[in-house]
Formats: sequence, C-alpha cells, structure tokens
Amino acid sequence: MTDKPTRLTAFVHGSVQGVGFRWWTRSRALELGLSGHATNLRDGRVQVVAEGPAESVDKLLNLLRETPSSTRRPGAVEAVVEQYSEPRGESGFIER
Repeated sequence: MTDKPTRLTAFVHGSVQGVGFRWWTRSRALELGLSGHATNLRDGRVQVVAEGPAESVDKLLNLLRETPSSTRRPGAVEAVVEQYSEPRGESGFIER
C-alpha cells in the first residue's frame, strides 16, 4: 500500500437509496480523512467519489464491499464497481 493520493469512483449496486447509505458513507470517509461525495443516481445506484491517500481510499472501498457488514452499513450492497484516477482536488465530503 502507498500513501500516494488517488481518486476512487465507485458505483454501488443494490438497495442503497433511501436507507441512510450516503450518510454512512460520508461518516466512514470523514473518519478516514477522505474528500469527495456520495450521490444517488437515477438508476438506483450510489456513486461514491473519494480522494485521499491510497491506503485510506482502499479501506473505504473494502467497507463498501464488506459482506456481511460488521459496521452496520445500511442497505444491501449487491456489487461495487470501482475506477481509479488522478485526484482532482475535492474538499470536504458531501451527500448529493
């Protein structure tokens, strides 16, 4: 693992809207010192964008995928599809 800054874009599939999933994601991201946002998409997925040290970004991805969730993650995650890219300078972490 490395502390090099990275950007994660994760598309979370499942029953993840209207259950507090974005709030939960924001809380975990802030605990890990990440910036970005969690956004409901029209097709029922949640898009999570997180920037920060690669190790922390990977920890968030693992929390999103964790089955069963030992962190009382709301909703039911069926799949998470991730993409990595260069950071764009996100600040704070918001729910959209």
